[in-house]
Amino acid sequence: MSQYNVLIDTSTLQERIRTLGAELVKTFESVEDPLLVIGVLRGSVLFMADLVRAMDRPLETEYIRASSYGDARVSSGTVTLSGERPDVQGRHVLLVEDIVDTGRTLKTLVAALQTEGVASLTTISLLDKPSRREVEVEADYVAFTIEDAYVIGYGLDDAGLFRNLPFVAVVDGD
Repeated sequence: MSQYNVLIDTSTLQERIRTLGAELVKTFESVEDPLLVIGVLRGSVLFMADLVRAMDRPLETEYIRASSYGDARVSSGTVTLSGERPDVQGRHVLLVEDIVDTGRTLKTLVAALQTEGVASLTTISLLDKPSRREVEVEADYVAFTIEDAYVIGYGLDDAGLFRNLPFVAVVDGD
């Protein structure tokens, strides 16, 4: 069982998400059609749920599956997209990530969605670890920038566990 220390507590998470939700509503105020919010499974689910509740505007939600970790703590370097992908043709899309680490997953997803004909693509990540970046990519919006540590909670896991923690924590020994 992993031991951990809280890095970002629940109230800090919720306050930042409310702020980002309001910013995104302003960003998309000229878009009349419902915004298509796509969460990257599985890590973004909790963040996305709270984020869309903080956005007072018409929107639809979908999910996309991307993986570069498997059960490891370090990215394999190969990003795999699997499962059915949402129809993004002509849509204004907000792509929701849990963490931008090496950047490979975000870069792969952005390239894939752009080739599928999005009207616009905006990216947001709960966490950003710029010190780990291996490819040139940045999320348009970032809730929190963190140092290089293995984090769990609020959707992030350690071998499938701890996603349900209501905060982000650093695993001891990391």
